[in-house]
Amino acid sequence: MGLLFFCLTAGLESFAQGEIIEGDSVEVIEGALPKNPKKATILSAVLPGAGQVYNGKAWKVPIIYGGIITDAYFIGFNNRRYLAFRDALEAFDEGEPNDFPSLNRDGLVRNVNFWRRNRDICILLMGAIYALNIIDANVDAHLSGFEISDDLALNVEPQYERFSANNNNFGVSLKLSFK
Repeated sequence: MGLLFFCLTAGLESFAQGEIIEGDSVEVIEGALPKNPKKATILSAVLPGAGQVYNGKAWKVPIIYGGIITDAYFIGFNNRRYLAFRDALEAFDEGEPNDFPSLNRDGLVRNVNFWRRNRDICILLMGAIYALNIIDANVDAHLSGFEISDDLALNVEPQYERFSANNNNFGVSLKLSFK
């Protein structure tokens, strides 16, 4: 609950500075971001992916929902296994036959704990996916005013160096160039 409150209020006091250059004077404008971080945060908190659509990054929505759906499947799977082993343990304790006759009480207890722990971790992962959705929308809205210049270039090239007759090095070179 505290994380949700933090995520909802994180963008309340967000300001950015933009510059308008006219001749020799520079004028600073408060709050000159193209996208409102508070609105993006609230949209993503209410409906996961809505903040990404607001920010113009709709390609992230299938990734978010793919993570949510996959995690929901594993929560259900782990919960079904947990309930099966829990019921088998209760049946074993009452002296009735269970679905896992080859397991003793310790084996059943280990399986109950294993599947419960996996289910709980998947539930925590669901919360992390939800929180990352909100954080991504907020950060993306904050960075919406950041200009990416065409004058920057990053090249990845193979690299070959010969130090001596018997010593050759092969590798990868990263070159950042400013045009």
